[in-house]
Amino acid sequence: MKEREGLQLADQKRDQIKDHSKNKREYQITDRLNRNIVLDYINTFVTNLNMQSSIWVLYLAYCGLNLAQIGLVEGIYHATSIVFEIPSGAVADLIGRKKSMVLSKVCIAVSCVIMLFSRSFWFFALGFVIQALGNNLNSGSEEALVYDSMKYAGREEEYLRVSGRLNMIIEVSQGIATVAGGILAEFSYFWCYGACVVIAVLALVPVLWMTEAPYADGKGCPGSVGEVVRTHFETCFGILRSDRRILNIIVYYSVLFAAQTLLFFYSQQYFYELGYNKIQISLIMLVVGGVSCAGAVMSEQLFERFGTKIGVIGAFVIAASFLAYGFCRVSVSVLALAAASFFNSVLYPVQSERLNSLIPSGQRATLISVNSMFFSVAMILVFPLAGALADMYGLTVVLVGIGLALAVFTAVWNKVL
Repeated sequence: MKEREGLQLADQKRDQIKDHSKNKREYQITDRLNRNIVLDYINTFVTNLNMQSSIWVLYLAYCGLNLAQIGLVEGIYHATSIVFEIPSGAVADLIGRKKSMVLSKVCIAVSCVIMLFSRSFWFFALGFVIQALGNNLNSGSEEALVYDSMKYAGREEEYLRVSGRLNMIIEVSQGIATVAGGILAEFSYFWCYGACVVIAVLALVPVLWMTEAPYADGKGCPGSVGEVVRTHFETCFGILRSDRRILNIIVYYSVLFAAQTLLFFYSQQYFYELGYNKIQISLIMLVVGGVSCAGAVMSEQLFERFGTKIGVIGAFVIAASFLAYGFCRVSVSVLALAAASFFNSVLYPVQSERLNSLIPSGQRATLISVNSMFFSVAMILVFPLAGALADMYGLTVVLVGIGLALAVFTAVWNKVL
C-alpha cells in the first residue's frame, strides 16, 4: 500500500516537473516571439535608411534616362514583382519567414551594387529586377512573422498599434535617409549608393536574431516548392472568390497607394524643374516625412473614430493633392504632398489590419504578397504611362489629370455618385 502511494506521489511529481518544464518552454517561446516585435522595429528602421529613395529619379535622369524610360524601369520593377510575388510568398510559408527575409536583404545589397556601377537602361533594369525580388521575399514575410508572433503570444489585438509604430519608424528612418541621401548626392551619387550597400548588409543583423513564429492556426505548408506554389494559387484565389471583402480591400488600396507613390517619386523631378537642388528637395521630403510620421501615429485613433470611412476621406485628400500641383507653386505643392503622405501613412495600417483579420495564418504571407501583386499591377499601368505623357505634355498636366481620374475612381468605387 505504501509502495503504491509512493509510486503515485512519484508520478504526480514527474507530472508537475513536466508541466513546469512545459510552462517554462512556453514562456521562453512567447518571450522570444515578443522580442520579434522589437527586432522588427530595428529592422524596419535600418532597412528604410534608404538614401536613394529621394533621389533615384534624379539619378536616373542624371545618367541619361528620360521620364518615359524612368517610368518603364519602374514598370519593369513591378512586372518582376508580379512574376515573383506569389511564388516568393509560398517560399516564405514553406522555408520560413525569417529565411525569406534574410534572402531579401542579400538581394537588396546586390541591387544597390548594380545601381552604383550602371550607366545604361538595361543594367538599371537588371538592378530593379533584383531589387523587386528582394522586396518580394520580404513583403509578406515580415508582416506575417510579426502578426503570427503576436497571435501566438495572444497579442493580436495590439497589431494595429504595432503596425502604426512600424509606419512611424519607416517615416522617421526615411526622413533621415532623405536628408542624408540628398546631401551625399549633391556631392556624389557614388557615396549615396555606396551607403545603401552598407545599410543593406547591416539590415541582416536584427533579422538573424529573430525567431521563426509558429503558424498561429497550426497549419504549415508541406510539400515541394512547386506543390506549394500551385496550392497557394488555388487556395488564395479561392479565398478571394469566396470573400469579396478581401479582394475589394486589396484593389481599392492598391490604387490609392500606387497613386501616392507616383506623386512622391515624380515630385523629385517636379521640384527640380522648379529650380530646386538635391539638398533642397531632400529637405522638402523631410518635412513631408515628418507629416507622414504624424499620420502613422494617428492611424489607430482615426480608424477608431471614422471606421472604414477613413479610406474614402484619405482617397479624396490624395486626389485633391494631385490637383493642387496645377497651381505650380512650391508652397502649395509641398502642402499637398504632405497631406497625401499623411493619409497614405494613416491608410497603410488600416488596410493591413483589415486584411490580416480576414486571412488564415497558413496563407498569410502569400495573400499579403497577392496584395503587393495588385499594387504592382497598378504601378505598371500608371508609372510608365505617366512618364511618357509627362515627356509629351509636361509633368504638371499629367499630375492634374491623375488627380481627376483618382477622384472619379474613389467616387464610383465607394458609390458616392
